[in-house]
Amino acid sequence: MDLSTTEVVILVIGFTGQTMFFMRFFVQWLYSEKHKRSLIPTAFWYFSLAGSSLLLTYAILKKDPVFIVGQSTGFIIYIRNLMLIRRENKDK
Repeated sequence: MDLSTTEVVILVIGFTGQTMFFMRFFVQWLYSEKHKRSLIPTAFWYFSLAGSSLLLTYAILKKDPVFIVGQSTGFIIYIRNLMLIRRENKDK
């Protein structure tokens, strides 16, 4: 696959944007882990999981590596927060 300079620049911009978007969830995840509970409403995580699933499907169909990487990594954080919420609700 031969990429032009413009295509490389666009990919770098895309991956940088995805990294910045991912970091907001990563920081939140670390904060929740530190406090041993999710600090965002449960519905947020279900919408995140559903939206991410649809966007990942779209990205795969479009063969867009920026969105494939960005959407697939969020699953871990979404599911982990739902696990923390479930555990917290069990302890009550």
